[in-house]
Amino acid sequence: MASSMKIVFGLLAFVTAGMIVGAFFQLAFILKLEDSYGTKFPSFKRVRKLQSDAYLQLPRGISHWDNDTEAAVLRIGYVKPEIISWSPRIIVLHDFLSSEECDYLRALAKPRLRISTVVDVKTGKGIESKVRTSSGMFLSSEEKTYQVVQAIEKRISVYSQVPIENGELIQVLRYEKNQYYKPHHDYFSDTFNLKRGGQRVATMLMYLSDNVEGGETYFPMAGSGKCSCGGKVVDGLSVKPIKGNAVLFWSMGLDGQSDPSSIHGGCEVLSGVKWSATKWMRQRATF
Repeated sequence: MASSMKIVFGLLAFVTAGMIVGAFFQLAFILKLEDSYGTKFPSFKRVRKLQSDAYLQLPRGISHWDNDTEAAVLRIGYVKPEIISWSPRIIVLHDFLSSEECDYLRALAKPRLRISTVVDVKTGKGIESKVRTSSGMFLSSEEKTYQVVQAIEKRISVYSQVPIENGELIQVLRYEKNQYYKPHHDYFSDTFNLKRGGQRVATMLMYLSDNVEGGETYFPMAGSGKCSCGGKVVDGLSVKPIKGNAVLFWSMGLDGQSDPSSIHGGCEVLSGVKWSATKWMRQRATF
C-alpha cells in the first residue's frame, strides 16, 4: 500500500513539474512574440481602443500604410462611414474629401458657374426653374483626367461600389443666401436620359465649404423623427453641410426599381455660402 502511494505521489509530482515547465515555455513564446511586435499584448478593452484609434488615424503612425499611394488616394483611415438610414439607403462619409480637394474643386468651378437647371420630363433637357435657385457647372472630360479629380473619382467608385465608367461628370454647385433646391428625385422620369447609361442608381453629394447656416440636405421620407431644414423643424432626416463630408444615397432599391423614398432637397441657406459637388452614377457605362 505504501509503495502504491509513493508511485501515485511520484506521478503527480512528475505531472505538476511538467505543467510548470510547459507554462514557462509558453510564457517564453509569448514574450518572444511581444518582442517581435515591439508591444505588449493589450486587454480586450485596449484592443478595441487601438482598433478605434487606428481607424481614426490611419495612415499616420502605421508603418504598413506609409508611402502607400492607393491608401492615400482612398483616404484609408480618414473616411468614416455612418449609416443614417436603410430605407432609403443613406450613408454619411465623414472626411471623404481633404480640405485641399474641396478648395481645388471650388477653384475649378468658380469661373464657369451658370444658373442651375432642372431636367424637363418631356424633352429630357435642362431648363431654368424656381425649383432650383443655385449656380453650377460640370467638370469637363479633360478635367476628369486631372490627378486630383481622378483620385476623387476612384474614391467615389470604391465607396459606392459602382464602376467609374458608370458615373456622370462631377457637377459643382454654389448656393448663396436664400437659395435652395426643393425636394426631388435624382432618377429620371423621361426616356431621353435613359438612352445613355440607363437609370441613375446612386448619388454622391460632397460638401466643399464650412460656416454655412441652413443648407442641409433633406430627406422627408427618411427616419421617423424631426429635423432642421433651413431654420425650420420638419418631419424626416437632414444632413448638415460640413466641409469634406459626403452623403451617399441610392435612388434605386434592392429590387432594382426606382425608390420613391429617396426624394431629397437642399434646404434654404440662411447665411454663408454652401458649395457642393455631385456625382450621379448610372446602371451602365456613360462613356
